[in-house]
Amino acid sequence: VAALQDEKNSLMSENEIMNDRLEQLDDSLDDPNTVVAKKYFSAQLQLEQLQEENFRLEAAKDDYRVHCEDLEKQLIELQHRNDELTSLAEESR
Repeated sequence: VAALQDEKNSLMSENEIMNDRLEQLDDSLDDPNTVVAKKYFSAQLQLEQLQEENFRLEAAKDDYRVHCEDLEKQLIELQHRNDELTSLAEESR
């Protein structure tokens, strides 16, 4: 029992130390002048910019897909029209 109590006390002490370190890290993120906070906010800003660019590129991709589908439809129509005109030209000959 004594050994378990010692181990418990040791773990509680270690847990307390870890919690203190965690609070220090949280505090360093709250202070915008620390190096960690600057890197964090810079990374966060870069992430937001990349997400916006990704959204913009996805929208452009969708626009190009629609445009490509329209062009494919026009191509099919023009091919049919070409076939009709070719057969009419052959008839005329």
